[in-house]
Formats: sequence, C-alpha cells, structure tokens
Amino acid sequence: MDFVSTTPDDRRRCRVLGIPVDACRDVRAAALGLHARGGGRIVTLNAEMTMTARANPELCAAIGSADLVIPDGAGVVWALSRQGVKVVRSPGIELAWTLLGYAAAHQWRVALIGASPDVMSTLQQTLPDQLPGLNLVMTVHGYQPAEAWPGLESQLLGLQPDLILIALGVPRQELWSETIGSGVAGLWMGVGGSFDVWAGVKNRAPSWMGRFQIEWLYRLIQEPSRWRRMLSLPQFVWEVISRGER
Repeated sequence: MDFVSTTPDDRRRCRVLGIPVDACRDVRAAALGLHARGGGRIVTLNAEMTMTARANPELCAAIGSADLVIPDGAGVVWALSRQGVKVVRSPGIELAWTLLGYAAAHQWRVALIGASPDVMSTLQQTLPDQLPGLNLVMTVHGYQPAEAWPGLESQLLGLQPDLILIALGVPRQELWSETIGSGVAGLWMGVGGSFDVWAGVKNRAPSWMGRFQIEWLYRLIQEPSRWRRMLSLPQFVWEVISRGER
C-alpha cells in the first residue's frame, strides 16, 4: 500500500462498494493526529454499515464527510484486500478505549452520549475508577425526550470536549455527529454498543471467534433480533465478488 509520506498517521482513502474507508498505517496515530489538527469525526465501518449506507443516502453522505473512517469489520478488510490494499482490522471499541485512556492521561475533557440510563449510570461510576484522571464533563443517556436534545446539544458544545463518544446506534449516531460535530473541535466518534460492553451488560466475542472472523455469530447469539440485519452480510460478500472489486 502506497502512502504519501512515512508519518505514523498516514492514511489513504479507499472505497468499498462505493463507501469510503481509510487505509491507515496506525489508526491510533491517525485519530490523535486528527485531534492535534483541531478535531474531526471518526466513523467505524463494517459490512453491515456499508450495506446500510448504500441504501441510505444520508448515512452515505455522513460517512463521506467524516475525517477518518476506520475498517472496523472483517468484511471491509477482506474487500480491501481484493483491491490489493492490506490493512489490519481496527475494532472501533478498541480505538475508543485507547482514546479514553489517552484522554485520562492528558487531561482531555470527555463527553459520553447514548446508551440506556442504567448503562450510563454504571459508566459514570466505573470508568473513573478504571481510568484514573478521566475527566467526564458530560454523560447523557440516549433515551431523552425530543424536546430535551436542543438544550443538551448547546450544553455539549459549550463544554468544548476533546473527545465525544456517541452510542446511539447506526445510523443515528453518524447523522447526529455530522449535524452537531461538523467543524467543531474535538474528536466525535460513534461507538455503537461499546458502552454496553464496558458496563458489563453485553460481552465481546471470545478472541478465537475474532481470529476466525465470526464475531457476527456471537452477536447474533446474544441478540437474536438482529437476524434480519445479518442478512446484509452474505449480500455484502456477493456484491463485492460480483462487482469484481480488486
């Protein structure tokens, strides 16, 4: 893979089924470099989101305007490899946790938005113990009435956090961060179900399932209601092969 320079945060924008994704030398360095340049929006792309974006122009546009799109899913990594682009899968939950640790060590202001009231309450109590020095300037669960959001958004912007992690689900978290966070300082990152995992409500797949690239099966076992969404995975594979992306 050719990069324009040799700095750790080098990246090159590629496309999978027309959806942009960045081939990064080091996703952590890319994210920290983005913060150093004033901030921006981070999207974590997997096969399911790719197929959703192809059917949802608003999500497609939100991904396209993001400053950093990392290859979160094994399907995206596989699709890139067919184009001769070799990257390592970069789970969003791991990057988000790394950024929280960095935030705690460097006095960043952190905001957490989304998930259920119980999950957010748990994180308010446990994260500062796990990450000494973590400065949580705002923690807001995602089950707010519609009329509450404008005030919360104004409060969030007034706090000028360095890191905003958003667990509102796809595509809501991407669309919300595009609306609120575009052109605003700080790193804005959608994290899906990461808050649930950190709060102990859900578990990540065992590492051996990750090695065999079947983490999707573990998620389906935990959440059987996802089965319809999982139908997008074989469709993704078929589209990549039939389009001959190489």
